[in-house]
Amino acid sequence: MNNGNGLDLRTALLLLVGGATTYIALLHPTVGVALLVGVGIVGLLHLLLK
Repeated sequence: MNNGNGLDLRTALLLLVGGATTYIALLHPTVGVALLVGVGIVGLLHLLLK
């Protein structure tokens, strides 16, 4: 689908969801460590979308 010319839709979705999750975790520190939450969600979505 992607010829190596930029992002495909799956990668863009992963970046968008990961960024939004990290932003929410930064606004509410009691939710968890922001980077850990962001990486965890991106990793889970990556596994589910394979």
